[in-house]
Amino acid sequence: MRTQRLAIVLTIVNLALLIVQLARVNPLSAEEPAPVVRARALQIVDDAGRVRASLAVLPAGDQSPEMVLLRLITEQGRPSVKISASEQSSVITTAGPTGTKNTWITLKADGSTSSVVVKSEDGSEQTIRP
Repeated sequence: MRTQRLAIVLTIVNLALLIVQLARVNPLSAEEPAPVVRARALQIVDDAGRVRASLAVLPAGDQSPEMVLLRLITEQGRPSVKISASEQSSVITTAGPTGTKNTWITLKADGSTSSVVVKSEDGSEQTIRP
């Protein structure tokens, strides 16, 4: 009988401690944003699971330096906007719609020079340098 009372008292004490611990927990509410999101890459997908935007740090390769690359991708999978940044250069490229191969604009700052290249599907191209 005494063991049963001891078990009941210990159960009540444990329950009280659990309630105190749960009351002290401060879960993030829906209104509070996370202070920092850390990742090596981010992808945004549409309802069908296709990647529509990506942000990644690309490692240095044989011919290219390490860079950060943002891509915005059409529903057909074509990267229409690319923004890249590295220690050597920064580039913004916008491409024409799906079905075009030679329609694009590139803004580039490379070292101490900059340029804008505009190309149309008919093959005409214009480069603007200051």
